[in-house]
Amino acid sequence: MKDIVLIEAPTNLGLREPAPGIEPGVKFFPVALKTTGFAKSIGVKKYLHVEAPAYSMQLDEISKVRNADAIASYGKELATIIRGVIEENNIPLVIGGDCSVIIAAGIALKQKGNFGLFHLDGHTDYMWPEFSQTGGAAGMGLALVAGKGHDKLANIAGLKPYIDEENIFCVGNREYDPGYVQLSLDSNMYYVDLITIRKKGSAAIANEFLNLVTQKKLDGFWIHFDVDALNDDIMPCVDSRTSDGLWYHELKEMLRPLLLSPWFTGMEITILDPTLDKDGKYLKQFANEMAAAFKS
Repeated sequence: MKDIVLIEAPTNLGLREPAPGIEPGVKFFPVALKTTGFAKSIGVKKYLHVEAPAYSMQLDEISKVRNADAIASYGKELATIIRGVIEENNIPLVIGGDCSVIIAAGIALKQKGNFGLFHLDGHTDYMWPEFSQTGGAAGMGLALVAGKGHDKLANIAGLKPYIDEENIFCVGNREYDPGYVQLSLDSNMYYVDLITIRKKGSAAIANEFLNLVTQKKLDGFWIHFDVDALNDDIMPCVDSRTSDGLWYHELKEMLRPLLLSPWFTGMEITILDPTLDKDGKYLKQFANEMAAAFKS
């Protein structure tokens, strides 16, 4: 049986400042999660830590992405750690940080073979710099993994694309601006917004993805989980709040078949900002609910 190896990746380089002079607090998520006992409750015995570069708002003039060079360097370092865990026949569980950690996962997976991606997020993160209002890589993560955007981040080590679009499920979006959504609809991804999840059911969406993995004989799949996919009432401590979202019972119905699949290769959890959760009540509930999903 594979062991889960928890990898702390406290980067916030993919986000802009929430206010002038205020650094994004997502870098504190790994430490805060550790205090809940989550890792112990799901049987984690090994922790790894990949220290992130210092925060900056620097906009790279070539790629038009903030901190592009630092994100690329960190991505390569983190990818080496992720790949090592996979090669030991264990499951990497990456605790971010912001969504730019998906670049590292993409690099590691491409180096190992042909993988699928279940991208669960309240936004698509499928855009490139000319459509971005922030220049933050966190809002472009899925596009970069799919090979869209500047090669500084989308083609590290000549591996573009890290994940083929036809192997990606983009799940959970509830930002319905037509121009924003159209980018995903024009892609080769499977686009599943919150409305569709509610129509079909969470478990049905997961099983559709698992059928894809099986039919295409992929080498496995990765789960990206941005906690802003959750309902704003139960997870308000994120950088980009949007009304509605998944309730915990819907989340667990979706995650359970994925986590139990023999093709489950690894997962990252991103964007929870403990500085926005002063008494820790949202983090504690999150840890308990996620532990239940892993242990079911």
